[in-house]
Amino acid sequence: MRGNMAEEKKDEKIEQEEHRDQRIEETGQASLDENPQLDNIHLISIIGEIEGHENLSNNSKTTKYEHILPSLAAIEDSRNIQGVLVLLNTMGGDVEAGLAIAEMIASLSKPTVSLVLGGSHSIGVPIAVSTDYSFIVNTGTMVIHPVRMNGMVIGVPQTFDYFKLIQDRITGFVCDHCRISKQTMEQLMTETGILTKDVGTILVGEEAVEYGIINEVGGIDKAIGKLHQMINDKYGEK
Repeated sequence: MRGNMAEEKKDEKIEQEEHRDQRIEETGQASLDENPQLDNIHLISIIGEIEGHENLSNNSKTTKYEHILPSLAAIEDSRNIQGVLVLLNTMGGDVEAGLAIAEMIASLSKPTVSLVLGGSHSIGVPIAVSTDYSFIVNTGTMVIHPVRMNGMVIGVPQTFDYFKLIQDRITGFVCDHCRISKQTMEQLMTETGILTKDVGTILVGEEAVEYGIINEVGGIDKAIGKLHQMINDKYGEK
C-alpha cells in the first residue's frame, strides 16, 4: 500500500513539473513556490515584442496580452498568490496592449516588483514602472522615445493631435508611477543627439535610477528579496 502511495505521489509530482514547464514555454509564466507554508510568488515575463491585435510573424519572440491580462485577473482573485514578480526584456510593441498590461499590474492589490533585464524599451517603460517597486540590472537599458506608427498616415492636423493624445497618456502614466517629472520625461523623448537617425534617449542601469524612473539597481536576488519583504509587511511573516 505504501509503495502504491509513493508511486502516486511521484507521478503527481512529475505531472505538476511537466505542466509547469509547458506553462513556461507557452506563456512565460510560473508560480515560484507551491508550498502554502511559504510566500507564493507568481512570475510573469515580458519578452520580445508586445503583441497587439494583430499576430506577429512566427520568427518573432512575443508577449501576448491575451495571455497576460487573464492571468493578472486570476492572480488578483487568487487566495494563494501573494506577490508578483515581472521580468522584462522587451523591445516595446503595441501601445494599447502595453498600456493595458501596465494598468492591470498597477491596479493589483498584491505586492508587485519588476526587474529590467537586457532592456525595457518604448512601451516597456510604463510596464516597468507599473509595479510597487522596480529594479534594473547594471547593463539593463531603457529607450525613451516619442510614439511611432507604422503604415499610412494621413497628413492632417487631426493626426498630430491623435499622436499627442497617445503620447500624453503614456507620459502621464509613467510620471504617475515613478519619480520623473513630465518636463524631464518629454526632454528625454525629444533628445536629438543620442540615437542615430532618431530622437529619444537610452538610459543604462544607474542612469534610469538617477532620472527617477527605476527605484534601484539590482538583480534577481534583490528583486525576490524585496518582494518577500513586501509580502511579509502586508500579510505578516509565516
